[in-house]
Parts: sequence; C-alpha cells; structure tokens
Amino acid sequence: MDFWENFWDLLWFTFWFYLVIAFVGVLFWIVGDLFRDKMLNGWFKALWIIGLVFLPIVGSLAYLIARGAGMAERNQRYTQAHHVHPAAGESPGDAITKARALLDAGSITSEEYELIKEGALT
Repeated sequence: MDFWENFWDLLWFTFWFYLVIAFVGVLFWIVGDLFRDKMLNGWFKALWIIGLVFLPIVGSLAYLIARGAGMAERNQRYTQAHHVHPAAGESPGDAITKARALLDAGSITSEEYELIKEGALT
C-alpha cells in the first residue's frame, strides 16, 4: 500500500512541477515579447509587468488574448532580422535584396535591415 501512495504522490508532484515550469516559461516568453515590442509605450510595459507580478495567471491570459497575434508577428520579424543568413548557393547580394524588400514592405525596421546586411556580408 505504501508503494502506491508514494507512486501517486510522485505522479502529482511531477504533474504540478511540469505545470509550474511551463507557466514560468510562458511568463518569460511574455516578458521577452514586451521588451521586444518597440510600438508599446514604456508605461504600458510597466503596467503589464505589474499585472504579471501581482496577478500572474490572469495577467498572462489577458496578455495572450489581447496581444497574442502581435506576438507571432514580432517573433517572426525578430527571427528574420537576427537569423537570416544566405542560404546555400545564395549570394550575399541576394540576401541583401530580400532584406531590402522586407524593409520596403515595412516588415522590418532600418536597424534590422542593417543587421541583416552585416550578417550577409560577414
């Protein structure tokens, strides 16, 4: 009987431990997105952080509902700006041309364009 009681205790502990680690990961993701967003005012960032500290579950759900679509767009722009390297067989000029098209379309900022250009030339 002791084995099964210990087994279920271990199972519950594992379940709750996983949930806590997943929730902390979501909080880090949200805070990273907050500081990556250049369009959001500093005071609104501070309000979101205060909400996440004092009401973490409600605050994170509200953030994901209110700004979830924007999170995906900001993450995509960040990934394009910081991880674009010329593909195999692609010249640095082609990578810079693609980055220029993204800049002209408004998908990336001029700072991100410069980072891509530097990465393609190195």
